[in-house]
Amino acid sequence: MFNFSYKTQRYLILFGFLTIPVVLSLTFSYYPAISLLYYSLTDWTGLGWDMNFIGLDNYVEIFTKPEVFGTLKNNLYYLGGGLVQVVFALYFAVILTGKLKGRNGFRVALFLPYVLHSVATVIMFKNVYHMEYGSLNTLLGALGLDSWQQSWLGDKRIVNFALAFISMWKYMGLNMVIFIGALQSIPGDLYEAASIDGASGWQKFRYITLPSIRGVLELMLILTLTGALEAFDIPFVMMLGANDTSTFVIHTVNTAFKYQNFGLASAMAVVLLIMVLLFIVIQRKLLFREGRSE
Repeated sequence: MFNFSYKTQRYLILFGFLTIPVVLSLTFSYYPAISLLYYSLTDWTGLGWDMNFIGLDNYVEIFTKPEVFGTLKNNLYYLGGGLVQVVFALYFAVILTGKLKGRNGFRVALFLPYVLHSVATVIMFKNVYHMEYGSLNTLLGALGLDSWQQSWLGDKRIVNFALAFISMWKYMGLNMVIFIGALQSIPGDLYEAASIDGASGWQKFRYITLPSIRGVLELMLILTLTGALEAFDIPFVMMLGANDTSTFVIHTVNTAFKYQNFGLASAMAVVLLIMVLLFIVIQRKLLFREGRSE
């Protein structure tokens, strides 16, 4: 039996609790990130360990080929849909935080799409968007709006809108629940005092609700931006990137596994990471500057 002093025991406990997280972080975060950066400087097919170091050639190819960044235009549909989604999520959160009969049932109904697996969601919406027997065109026909019937997945002008709507429908419930948690943390005394002073509902929302959930709103916008840049599962499962629906991540995955150019795909992943960090910094500087006067 070892008889350690209190100070030694304290250091041993701290070392024991810190060692496992640090080892896991180095193994599953930092080492893969460093490896990805190294792979981006090589000409590697992903098979074996025969890697040819080519320096920055992959990055030069990325910035000289228009089709690489051309896919980002499709990510803009998801960004626009995500911003609309945040507005609707906040709207429903405000309503369902109030004294509404059956509000828990409405919360479950709006959160349920997020629980569904993306593949199940895509299969469901394939039956919604189908040109001949899809429920959407059937509903439009029943309402006498035959001129509104479309080939929702076959028309390049609207297919990305249709896919972005699926993303909105799936993730709005999650944002709503996060907003509800933030709204419930606001002291009710603030609203009571505002009511006594004769503040309207809009004034309460503008001067009490929005400033109180500013941090959560910032988080939602960051998640919306990163989610739009990393859009993959819905357009890939639904369309495999066909009909001009390929996003930056889909193009990266195809480069790696379809064309077996892991070096170029790694460079694209690094560029995506830099874009995400850059946009987050710009967003924080422009929209959520600390000390900004309200």
